[in-house]
Amino acid sequence: MNNKLQKDICLLIQGTIFPAPNFNPITDAQLLGGALQGISCEKDVLIDILTQRCNSQRLMIAEAYRDMYGRDLITDLKENLSHHFKEVMVGLMYPPASYDAHELWHALKGVDTEEKCLIDILASRSNMEIFQMKEAYLMQYNNDLQQDIDSETSGHFRDTLMNLAQGTRMEGYADPSTAAQDAMILWEACQQKTGEHKNLLQMILCNKSYQQLWMVFQEFQSISGQDIVDAINECYDGYFQELLVAIVLCVRDKPSYFAYRLYNAIHDLGFHNKTVIRILIARSEIDLMNIRQRYKERYGKSLFHDIKHFASGHYESALLAICAGDAEDY
Repeated sequence: MNNKLQKDICLLIQGTIFPAPNFNPITDAQLLGGALQGISCEKDVLIDILTQRCNSQRLMIAEAYRDMYGRDLITDLKENLSHHFKEVMVGLMYPPASYDAHELWHALKGVDTEEKCLIDILASRSNMEIFQMKEAYLMQYNNDLQQDIDSETSGHFRDTLMNLAQGTRMEGYADPSTAAQDAMILWEACQQKTGEHKNLLQMILCNKSYQQLWMVFQEFQSISGQDIVDAINECYDGYFQELLVAIVLCVRDKPSYFAYRLYNAIHDLGFHNKTVIRILIARSEIDLMNIRQRYKERYGKSLFHDIKHFASGHYESALLAICAGDAEDY
């Protein structure tokens, strides 16, 4: 990919939630207080406010709410709401790093480790996002994220997650002269499959810059006559394979990766609520508009259509509001 195309793509990346104009946190806090403290909770008011304000505005609303009522907004949402609708409304109130930390904690410390959640978050975040989520994880849970990954996962899957969690990927640097050499190491790792080769494979995928990996993947195709994803799928299995593929797909195009994950969560897993909620909230101010576009291009039906088909009630309304579908998406 040439630099101009990369710049064009960067310019076009956008979410579905933007700062609300004429924003007044005190007014919003009053409306939320009224909605939460009435005889019956006015869920439509919660949706209208919390899905139509950006994250920084929601944090200001929470502050105004505390000043006004002497109570924590997240606590009141948890006490008054239930099921998946509660997860959406509460999830919207976390700053991005805190939300990632919250999801990782539950993925690691729940009854069963949720490996796909670990993959989705750690394979897709920048160094800065990883640094901030580790800080948030430590503050919220008084635990070290890397220590928890080490104790709750195993094998080369664990090693790769640990490498990603260091947040030491080179950024913005590419060296064409080493791309062929890196590609050869990847190709050998797909042939030999020894422990040492697996380590070399994940070291390249976790530490080289996205720009470098673009060139490496092209060289890999030239050397092997095969796409790197196909080679990984042939040579490896389990969560290690899924994580390696996720890294490659995120390097190539994060919106396409998340469109694929949403489609899989909606259709192959019988509407896996946690995955749908997590991706919509986490990407809502980053690239959810692009994810919607990729979803429609790749699968024929819009994300808006599929959510409407599988979800219901206020939960459906909240997801659709975050998705911000256009008229043609009905």
